[in-house]
Parts: sequence; structure tokens; C-alpha cells
Amino acid sequence: MRLLVVEDDLTTADYIVNGLREEGHVVDHLTDGREALARAMAGDHDVLVVDRMLPGLDGLSLVKALRAAKVTTPAIFLTAVGGVEDRIEGLQAGGDDYLVKPFAFGELSARIQALARRPPAAVEETMLRAGDLTMDLIRRKVTRAGVEIELLPREFALLEHLLRRKGRVQTRTMLLEAVWDISFDPQTNVVETHISRLRAKVDKPFGRELIKTVRGAGYRIED
Repeated sequence: MRLLVVEDDLTTADYIVNGLREEGHVVDHLTDGREALARAMAGDHDVLVVDRMLPGLDGLSLVKALRAAKVTTPAIFLTAVGGVEDRIEGLQAGGDDYLVKPFAFGELSARIQALARRPPAAVEETMLRAGDLTMDLIRRKVTRAGVEIELLPREFALLEHLLRRKGRVQTRTMLLEAVWDISFDPQTNVVETHISRLRAKVDKPFGRELIKTVRGAGYRIED
């Protein structure tokens, strides 16, 4: 594994770095929080070992900044700050584990290995696209060819569902369950009505159809 140890106490750092290298890991070591943030932004480490009390930028702010930038590299706080509230604060800041000094090297090594075995965190999409249609999930804004389109909440949810499954047919039953939370056929044309409204706003003014009807099957959105 490739590890980044961020620790400004050189005695502690030497103990950790030498031990991890003896286990066969590639270890980078930095003492400054700002330098560590810039280095960790590349996302090319398997696990980060971070002290909380650092010059330049404290460890808590370092991990918060990484998570805000969508860097998902697992991070373990290794610190003398060990109160219950401190541990909660560290985990809420985006830390994946928290180990209090003094510590046993074997436990640190085992925790690092456990973090490395975790599957990568999924990065949540915030922008969905099909052709010249764009949906900004954070700002709740839909545009096509640069023109903003006003959608009602249910229309937005229906379009979001289709965009997340671009190119795949969505049946009437699928749409009822996903968008209306209805697990039975209400014998209404609510799906057809909302598809028609979407097309009137998303397709018709722009002269090219993105929302397709698949006869006998359902609907899909395409580039």
C-alpha cells in the first residue's frame, strides 16, 4: 500500500514510518497540514494517517477539506486528543477511524489494513446530462441548450429518474414505484400525463426529442 503519514512529532513519525516500511508499505511523511492537503488532493494514497494538532492546518480541517473536494481516501486520526466528543468530531469531519495516543503499533497497522480493505466510496453524481440537457442536482436547476426550464417537483423527480438510467427503458410500473412510491397499478394515466408535460417543457421547444416512447415497454431518455 501507499500511505501518507501526517505527523509533526518527529519521534512518533519515525516510529510509525519505519514500522510501516518494514511491513513493505510505501510511506510518505509530511509535518505540515497545508502541505499534506495539497499532497492528499491527488488521491493516490490508499490510507491517510493524520494527527489532529498540526502546523499550517489542523488535521480536522485537513480531512474536512478533502471530503469537501470529494477526495474519498480513507483517513485515520492518530492523536492525543481522545475525549468522546473529540472522537465524534473527528468521525463527523470525515475521518474513517480514530486511534488515541499512546497506541500499539500492531493495532495501528491492523486498522490501516482494515480501512484499505473497504470498497471505495461511491461518488455521488451532482450533474446529470443527456445531449444538451443538464440537470444540476445541488441547485435543483434544469437547462437545455443554455435555457433554464422550470419544472414542478414531480416533473423534476421523473426527469431525474430517467436521466440516472439514461438509455435504459423504464416501465410504467418502475416509474410509479420510483417517482410516486406506488407499488400497485392505480388505474390512472398519471405517468403518461407527466411524461407529456415533461416533453412539452424539455423536448418540444427545442425541436429534438430526448424522451422516447418504447412501444409496449415504457420510456427512456437518450442523448
